[in-house]
Amino acid sequence: MRQYVQVPTVEQEKTYDYNSAFEPRPCMCLGVCCCCAALRPRYKRLVDNIFPEDPKDGLVKADMEKLTFYAVSAPEKLDRIGAYLAERLSRDVVRHRYGYVLIAMEALDQLLMACHSQSIKPFVESFLHMVAKLLESGEPKLQVLGTNSFVKFANIEEDTPSYHRRYDFFVSRFSAMCHSCDHDPEIQTEIRIAGIRGIQGVVRKTVNDELRATIWEPQHMDKIVPSLLFNMQKIEDVDSLNGTRIGPPSSPTGGEKEENPAVLAENCFRELLGRATYGNMNNAVRPVFAHLDHHRLWDPNEFAVSCFKIIMYSIQAQYSHHVIQEILGHLDVRKRDSPRVRAGIIQVLLEAVAIAAKGSIGPTVLEVFNTLLKHLRISVDFELSDRRSSAGSAAFSTSSKESDERIVQNAIIQTIGFFGSNLPDYQRSEIMMFIMGKVPVFGITSQSLDTSHLGDLGTRRIQIMLLRSLLMVTSGYKATAITNALPAPFLDPLLSPSLMEDSELRQLVLEVLHNLIDRHDNRAKLRGIRIIPDVSDLKIKRDKISRQDVSFMKKHGQQLYRHIYLGCKEEDNVQKNFELLYTSLALTTIELANEEVVIDLIRLAIALQDIAIINEDNLPMFNRCGVMALVAAYLNFLSQMIAVPAFCQHVSKVIETRSLEAPYFLPETIFKDKCNLPKSLEKHEKNLFFLTNKIAESLGGSGYSVERLSVPYVPQVTDEDRLSRRKSIVDTVSIQVDILPGNSTEDKIDSTEEITFEALKKAIDNNGLEEQEKEKRRLVIEKFQKAPFEEIAAQCETKANLLHDRLAQILELTIRPPPSPSGTMTITAGHAHYQSVPVYEMKFPDLCVY
Repeated sequence: MRQYVQVPTVEQEKTYDYNSAFEPRPCMCLGVCCCCAALRPRYKRLVDNIFPEDPKDGLVKADMEKLTFYAVSAPEKLDRIGAYLAERLSRDVVRHRYGYVLIAMEALDQLLMACHSQSIKPFVESFLHMVAKLLESGEPKLQVLGTNSFVKFANIEEDTPSYHRRYDFFVSRFSAMCHSCDHDPEIQTEIRIAGIRGIQGVVRKTVNDELRATIWEPQHMDKIVPSLLFNMQKIEDVDSLNGTRIGPPSSPTGGEKEENPAVLAENCFRELLGRATYGNMNNAVRPVFAHLDHHRLWDPNEFAVSCFKIIMYSIQAQYSHHVIQEILGHLDVRKRDSPRVRAGIIQVLLEAVAIAAKGSIGPTVLEVFNTLLKHLRISVDFELSDRRSSAGSAAFSTSSKESDERIVQNAIIQTIGFFGSNLPDYQRSEIMMFIMGKVPVFGITSQSLDTSHLGDLGTRRIQIMLLRSLLMVTSGYKATAITNALPAPFLDPLLSPSLMEDSELRQLVLEVLHNLIDRHDNRAKLRGIRIIPDVSDLKIKRDKISRQDVSFMKKHGQQLYRHIYLGCKEEDNVQKNFELLYTSLALTTIELANEEVVIDLIRLAIALQDIAIINEDNLPMFNRCGVMALVAAYLNFLSQMIAVPAFCQHVSKVIETRSLEAPYFLPETIFKDKCNLPKSLEKHEKNLFFLTNKIAESLGGSGYSVERLSVPYVPQVTDEDRLSRRKSIVDTVSIQVDILPGNSTEDKIDSTEEITFEALKKAIDNNGLEEQEKEKRRLVIEKFQKAPFEEIAAQCETKANLLHDRLAQILELTIRPPPSPSGTMTITAGHAHYQSVPVYEMKFPDLCVY
C-alpha cells in the first residue's frame, strides 16, 4: 500500500483572489495539445509535415511521398489539400518567407503531375489561384517561379476540358512581363523570358480545344501579338547591324531559345500562327499591322518583311490568301500616307505573294491585281499633282517627291510581275487579259481604269506602267500553241499602242510580243541587230510548225506584218526600236514560218526597203538608213534559216557591195555614235538593193511558190489607225468619190478642164490610152489571181471603210432631214402642227431611182 505524507502548507500573502482550480499544470497542457493535434484532419497533418523547421533543408521527401499516396488514394481530398496549400502559401508570401513558398510550389507541382483524376479540377483552381498570387508579387523570383509552375501545368493534357476556366488574367500578366523595363538588364531579360514562356503555355493550353477558343478573341490577340513582336524586334536590331537574314528564318537551338527573349518570342509566334484556323486567322494578323503602324516600322521595312515571312511560312498553305487580303486592305487604309510607307507595304505584299504564289491563292488573284492597278493610278495621280503644285517651288523637293512615287510604282510593277509569273498558265492568260483591258487607249473613254482627269501625260504614264507590268507577267510564259498566248481579244488591244507616237510604248509592246512568241528561249541569241556571218553558230532551237500555228498566221499574220511595217515608219525610232523590230521578224521566222509565211516576210522586207527608197513619209535620213540596215540584217538571217544557196548568194553579194560603197546601209555602221549619213538615196545603184526578181529566181528553183512576190505588200487599214495619234495610212491613200450628175452643177462648171494643145494631142492618141487600160486590167487580174485572199479582203475592206466615212461626212453636212410621208413637225404659237408630203412630190437622189 501507498503511504501518504502530509506536507505542511504555508499560506502566502495574496493581493488578489486566485482560484487554484484554474492553475495551469504542465502535464495537463501537454495532453490537451496532443489531443488537439490528433483531432486535426489528416490532410492538414500531411501537408504540415512536408515543411521542415528550416526552409533551407528543402521539401521533406518522405512526408511528400505520404502526401502524394494519400492524394492518389483519396482524390476527393485534392481540393482541400490545394486550398490548404494555397492558404499557407498566401500567408508565407505576405510574410516574405520565400523559402516556404518554394517548398509549397514544389509540392503543388508534384501533386499536379501525380494526380490525373476527375477531382483534379477543383485542385487546379487552387493551383491557378496560387500562381496568380506569385505573378502579382513584385519579386522577380516569385514571378519566374509562378511562370514555371504554370508552364508545367500547361503541358498536362486533361481528360475532359473545363469550359468555365478562363485565362484572361494570365494573358494580361504575361503580356505585361514581356514589356518589363527593370533597371537590371539580367533581371529584365529573365522576366521577359518568363512572360514569353507564360504566353506560350497559355497558347498550348487553350488552342487545342476547339470549343474553348477564347484565346483567339481580339482583346487577347491585341495583347499577345504585340508583346511577342516587341521582343522579336530586338533580334532584328542586331541582325541589321550584322547583316540581314536571307530566306526563311532558321529554327533556334535549345540554348538560344532559353537565353534570348527574341528567339523565344519568334518561336512562340510561329507556334501561335501554326495553330490558327480559318475562323481566327484574321484576329492573329491584324495586331501585326497595328504594331507596325504604331512603331512606324514600314520605312524602313526590314522588320515588317521579316514578320510576314514568318507568318507566311508558319500558317497553313490554304490560309495564305487571308494574309494577302489583310495586306491589301491595309494598303487601302494607308493610301494617303507618304510614298515610302506605301512602298514598304507593297514590298511586304511582294514577299507574301512570293511565298503564296505557288500554293493556294484562292479567289484573291483578280483582287490583288485590281487593287495594285488602282494604287498604281493613285500613285501616278499623286506624282502629277505634286508636279503641278510645286511648279514654282524648289526643284529639289519636286524631284524627291517624284522619285518617291517612282519607288511606289516600281514596287507595284514588281509585285504584279512576280505574282503573275508564278501563276499557272491558265490563270496567267486571264491576268494578261485583265491587265490589257486596263490599258487606256486614246479616243476610247470606256476604260475600267479611269484616267480622264490625268491628262495626256498621266495617261501615257499609266500606259507605260501597265505595259511594264504586262511585260513582267508574260516573262517565262511558254504556251504550247500560239493561239493560247495571243488570242484575238488580247492581240488586238495589245497591238493598238504600237501605233502611238511614243517610242517607249512601242518598245514595250514589242517586248511583250517577244515573250509570247519566243517559246524556245532564242531571244537572247538574237539580241542586237547585226549581220550574222553564220547563223548555225547561234544553235537556234525550233520545232516543226503545228497546225494551230499555221492557222494563227492565216488569221492574224497580216495584222502582225502591218504593225511591223507601220512601226518602221515612225520618225522617233531609235536604235532600240530597230533592234526590237529585227527580233520580231527573226522570232516570227523561227516559231511561225512555213513556206507561205516566208514569202510574206520577204514581201514585207521589200516593202520596208521601198519605204526608205521612195520616202513618201519624209522620214529623216537616219531612219531611212536604219530601215535599210534592218532589212539587210533580217534577209541575211532569213536566207541562212531557209538555206537556199542562190538566195544566200544574192543577199551576201548585196551586203558585201554595201560594206564597200554604202556602209551606212549596214547595222554595224549606222548605229554607231558618229556615222556619216548620205544626202540622198536616189543616186544609188541597184546593186545596193535587194531585188525582187533576183529573189524570185533564187527561190523558184528551190520549189517555193514565188508568184506572190511580184505583188507589192500593202498593209490593211483598221479602226486602230483612227484611234491612234499618228499619221494614219488612210491619209496616204488617194481615193476619189464620183458624185453622179444632177446634184451639184456648180461643181461641174468649176471642175472643167482647161483645153490645151497637149490635151488635144493626148485625146487624139488613142493607142497609148488603150495600152494603159490593158496594162491596168492585166495588173488587176494578176493581183486577184496571185495575191492572198486576206490581202484582197483587207483592200476591199479599206475601200469600204473609206466610202463609209465619206458618206458619214456628207450626212453630217445635211442641214435638215429629208421629207417623209409621215410629215414633219412645226411649232407655231406654242402648238405643234404636222405637215405631210405626198410620196409623188418627194425628190429622191438619182442613186435611189431605178
